[in-house]
Amino acid sequence: MSAPLFESSIKSLPLLGRGKVRDIYAVDDDKLLIIASDRLSAFDVILPDPIPDKGRVLTATANFWFARLGHIIANQLTGIAPESVVAPDERGQVHGRALVVRRLKPLPIEAVVRGYVIGSGWKDYQASGAICGIALPPGLKQAAKLPEPIFTPASKAEVGEHDENISFAQACARCEALVGSGGTALAGQAREAAIALYREAADYAAGRGILIADTKFEFGVDAAGVLHLIDEVLTPDSSRFWPAADYREGSSPPSFDKQYVRDYLETLDWNKKAPGPKLPPEVIARTADKYREAYSRLTGHALP
Repeated sequence: MSAPLFESSIKSLPLLGRGKVRDIYAVDDDKLLIIASDRLSAFDVILPDPIPDKGRVLTATANFWFARLGHIIANQLTGIAPESVVAPDERGQVHGRALVVRRLKPLPIEAVVRGYVIGSGWKDYQASGAICGIALPPGLKQAAKLPEPIFTPASKAEVGEHDENISFAQACARCEALVGSGGTALAGQAREAAIALYREAADYAAGRGILIADTKFEFGVDAAGVLHLIDEVLTPDSSRFWPAADYREGSSPPSFDKQYVRDYLETLDWNKKAPGPKLPPEVIARTADKYREAYSRLTGHALP
């Protein structure tokens, strides 16, 4: 039987919204409380079964990377303990799965960096020899390592809709629609920061036996227009983690992320629209194990 779905029910703060995975509450005019649930989305559809400990893994993993990569770019963290902004009887809901962050204006793009040709990038490459308008060498095999990491932005989908790969020019246009003429420069800063973050994280993870095939960053700006790293960072939800020992060019390697669930869903007769199908207990358990293992491999510690 599936574990009960964790849903936050904070009454001491106003609920601003529930995303695919996170619940967002207002702390005050400058800060937000973000709680990571155990919900799992695949193909941009929230599935009916939770993954035990998933929210705790995402929060602990993001905190690890925020600390490790803080020298590259400013981030959203405030350093305020989530337990301090909710009522005493609500502290159990936030312990280990929540962050108090600055209120920032998110850029309207997903900042995707790819080091390998896989997923939607592989499909685009097969069709056009390029990803997001970036021409790649001919003859690459599935899961091939790229000569250099590439920045391949995507649109930000609403719940139930699909992200779409876009060109850098389209990303610039979206940022200009948000902030005006400085949008192109902001998109350029996001591209530079995303690639720097990926390079350092990929080098570190490789030393831990994990290849980061690709990952998604999100950025926001403060009132002064300063770019910040926001949302989650290099988690099993936002990244494709491969065990280096099992990597073989020419096929999709096993992974420590929700690709395991995607692969299962691809075997079903499902149109990738809500409602999502239920997951078998063994898929739920194996996915939970993969999330926990990703955290322990990366950090050298078991999940707290």
